Amino acid sequence: MRYNFLFALVFLGFISCQPEENLVNDAGLSYDLYQSSDFDFDGKATFQTLDNGDIELLIQLFGDKSNDPYFYTGHLHFGSFDQGDAPIAHALNPIDSRTLQSRTVLGILSDGKEFDFEAINDFDGHIKIHLADQGPDYNIILVSGNIGKNDNSREAFNAQQLMLCSPYFPADSF
Repeated sequence: MRYNFLFALVFLGFISCQPEENLVNDAGLSYDLYQSSDFDFDGKATFQTLDNGDIELLIQLFGDKSNDPYFYTGHLHFGSFDQGDAPIAHALNPIDSRTLQSRTVLGILSDGKEFDFEAINDFDGHIKIHLADQGPDYNIILVSGNIGKNDNSREAFNAQQLMLCSPYFPADSF
């Protein structure tokens, strides 16, 4: 009996020390991501506030999933999708081809500014998801879309106006 009590006490101590997950505490703000190449994908980018106050960006692609592990590269950029040399504001966690999802906790952007939920609507930016993180397939953009103050409507999107991704951060971010 004494061992059962001791075991229960140790077990309770162990599970009470497990870190809590940061749960989403709002519905979020979503933007459409549009097919930007011959690959049949589109998607959604959703910004959510976590319980601890951090902003999480959920990327959800819609298209054929893969059974093999492969990861697409994504970036949050300053400027509109049709702006040349738009610097990267924040690198995103890779999108898994098996789930077509990625979650990235955003914090300080490459220009040194904090990214908070109140600033999203006024943010001058866009998102691009690439087929690969380097080589010729880096220039293939699967999906893209404006966010914040930039027009995110289907009517405003034209894949022919899409500028290639500039793989650099602003010079003053280092």
